[in-house]
Amino acid sequence: MKEQLNENLKKPNTWKRIAFMLVFAVIAGLVRVLLWAVILLQIASMLLTGSANKNILDLGKKLAAYLYHIVLFLTFNTERMPFPFADWNETETLDLPSHREDQD
Repeated sequence: MKEQLNENLKKPNTWKRIAFMLVFAVIAGLVRVLLWAVILLQIASMLLTGSANKNILDLGKKLAAYLYHIVLFLTFNTERMPFPFADWNETETLDLPSHREDQD
């Protein structure tokens, strides 16, 4: 058991992964702040115009997908690193629910 632990501690890929995880944990915090800004802007838009801003909807969806990619990486569900170490297009191709239709 101790030998296995020593082997794991000596693997450079393990330490590299941990370093990237720390970087993405910080990025995830920044994305969460941006998502709160999107939420507040949508609330303001809803109060002022009666509907959600379509441009902000798209930004919110992209930020949510990006955060999802980060969480998948942080939880070891994928080895693919999110943007900026991969194409942003991966966020575009993520299968997320479409915009909700306004219901009166």
